[in-house]
Amino acid sequence: MEIKFSNRTLFPCFCLLIIATTMAMRGEALKFNKKTGEFKIVQVADMHYADGRSTGCLDVFPNQEATCSDLNTTDFLFRVFRAENPDLVVFTGDNIFGFDATDPVKSMNMAFAPAVALKLPWAAILGNHDQESSLSREGVMRHIVTMPHTLSRLNPDVSEIDGYGNYNIEISGPEGSALVNKSVLNLYFLDSGDYSTVPSITGYGWIKPSQQVWFQKTSSQLQKMYKSAPHAQKESAPGLVYFHIPLPEYSSFDSSNFTGVRQEGISSASINSGFFATMVEAGDVKAVFTGHDHLNDFCGKLTGIELCYAGGFGYHAYGKAGWSRRTRVVSALLEKTTDGQWGGVKSIKTWKRLDDQYLTTIDSQVLWSKGPTGRRKKSPSPTPA
Repeated sequence: MEIKFSNRTLFPCFCLLIIATTMAMRGEALKFNKKTGEFKIVQVADMHYADGRSTGCLDVFPNQEATCSDLNTTDFLFRVFRAENPDLVVFTGDNIFGFDATDPVKSMNMAFAPAVALKLPWAAILGNHDQESSLSREGVMRHIVTMPHTLSRLNPDVSEIDGYGNYNIEISGPEGSALVNKSVLNLYFLDSGDYSTVPSITGYGWIKPSQQVWFQKTSSQLQKMYKSAPHAQKESAPGLVYFHIPLPEYSSFDSSNFTGVRQEGISSASINSGFFATMVEAGDVKAVFTGHDHLNDFCGKLTGIELCYAGGFGYHAYGKAGWSRRTRVVSALLEKTTDGQWGGVKSIKTWKRLDDQYLTTIDSQVLWSKGPTGRRKKSPSPTPA
């Protein structure tokens, strides 16, 4: 893979940009495209951004080291955003690598600069490394929510909840359609923590009961609204869930029942919080998207839910020389009603883009689809390993 040095301006300081831009963006609801009936999301996992030009790359070939830095991560962001033109960008944690970030605010500003510069709506959650500089997890998230064009939120407005960055985003039907005032696609974002704070439990953090209660209530409310007048729908709108640390259930697959690769172990919490069962019981979740394990990029279906990795994106993150950094794209498409109008979501597809010479697309697959009656097509789920 050829690694090119970027000369683009990184906008290292956003001091002159006002918070009003962010507030205006939050006030504008996201909608499906009126012409195509599509809503596209680009997931960026594990940028591990630090100090920009002075921060070197990990796990690249020796002849690439001299010219490789955080700027290669920035260059990849610009390339994929311009190629895919997403409706939303989701950064799923370890956006900066705190230990190597001299100034975490400047590191975040540089990391998110391409989305800001291109005026793309974006959302972010935290990983286990974002807070390892001079800001706490709360401090990191408080900065993110002030940045231009972000839809990120610190937490629900009226709820005591563990972590920082638990929120949801509703995607409405196209302008002029009957469902323009209904959320036809629901996105949930949760803080999966960093490390266990319980002395008797080692390892990574997990999604806590308070977060699961919030998720259950939010999912239930959204499903009721979708099935209520006006324009009551028979089926629930599909939901997609984003967080950083994978669930233990990601270990349920082998090469015979997933799409993509598994090149390292599943680094989940050492206990099972039960959140997978909570999502199954909710009934609307069709897919989960995580990061954390940079060399895994697979999707596998378990009990009706696709569990997906994005694969590592950043060049200051560990990787594998010769194995391209990558990103995951998700495309939701609407169905046409009998009178030719846009209806609810018909299918959800995904593919990955590689940071190679051609920005290659790989592993295109359908994550979920509805039958002609509006119900999900029945297909046997692979047997867990």
